[in-house]
Amino acid sequence: MRILVLLFLAAIFASLGSALYYMVRDKGHSQRTVRALTVRVALSIALFVLLLAGYATGIIPPGGF
Repeated sequence: MRILVLLFLAAIFASLGSALYYMVRDKGHSQRTVRALTVRVALSIALFVLLLAGYATGIIPPGGF
């Protein structure tokens, strides 16, 4: 479970970095920044749902990892 959470966090930071890159490179004339930020939000929501499901099923104990 820890590895999956870390992979999600790495993907979220990669998407945030790509959004920054596209924002600087395209100077606001492209939709690539919006798409990258949309992917980041979707990954964040998926991670939150994954953590909630892990807690509800008992994979994540109440004391944390």
